Amino acid sequence: MGSIDKGIRLAIALLIIVLDLTNVFKGTLGDILLIVAVVLVITTFLSFCPLYTLFGWNTSKPEDEKK
Repeated sequence: MGSIDKGIRLAIALLIIVLDLTNVFKGTLGDILLIVAVVLVITTFLSFCPLYTLFGWNTSKPEDEKK
């Protein structure tokens, strides 16, 4: 998972959390979105997304470009 991908995931997770805390999202929708936010944060810190594996996507730079 690339650094831009990680940044976007964290930004979306933080936005969801802030909107939930300010009661923009209520009830079941708020609960579901909080679960999504937690999953986004976990996958960011693990640098692994199971969906990317299923679809064969890779957002990180190739090894030869990292140097």
